[in-house]
Amino acid sequence: MTDLFAAPAPPPPLADRLRPQTLVEVVGQEHLTGADGAIGRMVAAGRLASLILWGPPGTGKTTIARLLADAVGLRFAMVSAVFSGVADLKKVFAEAQDAARLGERTLLFVDEIHRFNRAQQDSFLPYVENGTVTLVGATTENPSFELNAALLSRAQVLVLNRLDEAAMETLLARAEALEERTLPLTEDARAALITSADGDGRFLLNQAETLFSVTLSPEGARELLNPQALSALLHRRMPVYDKDREGHYNLISALHKSLRGSDPQAALYWMARMLVAGEEPLYVLRRLVRFASEDVGLADPQALVQCLAAKDAYDFLGSPEGELAIVQACLYLATAPKSNAVYAAQKAAWKSARETGSLMPPANILNAPTKLMKDIGYGAGYAYDHDAKDGFSGANYWPDGMARVDFYKPVERGFEAKIRERLAWWDKLRAERGG
Repeated sequence: MTDLFAAPAPPPPLADRLRPQTLVEVVGQEHLTGADGAIGRMVAAGRLASLILWGPPGTGKTTIARLLADAVGLRFAMVSAVFSGVADLKKVFAEAQDAARLGERTLLFVDEIHRFNRAQQDSFLPYVENGTVTLVGATTENPSFELNAALLSRAQVLVLNRLDEAAMETLLARAEALEERTLPLTEDARAALITSADGDGRFLLNQAETLFSVTLSPEGARELLNPQALSALLHRRMPVYDKDREGHYNLISALHKSLRGSDPQAALYWMARMLVAGEEPLYVLRRLVRFASEDVGLADPQALVQCLAAKDAYDFLGSPEGELAIVQACLYLATAPKSNAVYAAQKAAWKSARETGSLMPPANILNAPTKLMKDIGYGAGYAYDHDAKDGFSGANYWPDGMARVDFYKPVERGFEAKIRERLAWWDKLRAERGG
């Protein structure tokens, strides 16, 4: 018997009610869904290849997959790698085979496909190859790292863009049209709302839904919220950042290259992005120490000292006070003269050491602690540099049969310019003294 007094079911979330009904309505991905885009051309031809949709959260991956099935007349099936296992996959494949016998092909949408392990990913291959399913996988991670090469070779990777301001404004306008009222925001607050969503359309609509539900006064009067009031009412979307995935390596790469390019403002921004998102400060410090040797080196020997001092200061103070020392080290590196001569010298010396094997040092620089060793020439003719004119003997220190190699080639910048002059002077004396 129906309960006449049962509470009505709550309406679906705003994001679901605004889900596009056609590919034309999908915002921000026109480079794919437009007439000249990969998806647009497939739909026009009525033939759909297996796809991997790679993009940030809230950019329309699930929506596009559903609409693709409708557009080309395929049965839609969906699994999530977060909640599904081998048994779920077997069931989906069996249902797809049954549908195929009836002449109906299946589009299998796999959300978070990168979370399936290698063996589970391999299980898709025979069903993709024989046409039982057309696979559409969605991932927020770089497919090159997270998906099997065999699976990638059978699917086309399409990159979805982070939603820009224009796309986000379109979503807000659609929400207001559906609700038949405008959001109670000042112009600045509206811009702040879009910025806070960080390109995630689903998050933006969830925030808008909250605003629609809580910003009516008891009398029904509208109150326009400024950015400060908006911030107090809503929480900001946390930046997308996973310490063991591509976002982590993208940001550290951006930091390293900004430092190398002597742009302290950009370097500070990328470092802030990492620390604000929850990166370990000691990890950032390790990368700065590495940079000090790799990209500054002896052009400014204090760079390494500054970084190690920052590490000590952070160990002593902790967060947040110690983070100021990390900022100081970052800015010092960005503004220091640059040289990779130390790095290049290491690579060249290591290569030479591997190639030359076990060549002995020349006898003149070998120690001779025993009479036998002295008798066979160890240490014979060694020139004690402190006794030589200019404190430089110009003696040979290279193995017999190996020519001298200039591994370290200082640049004409910073302190290395002085080192370069010194080395040139020693080379001149060495040539004069026959070393």
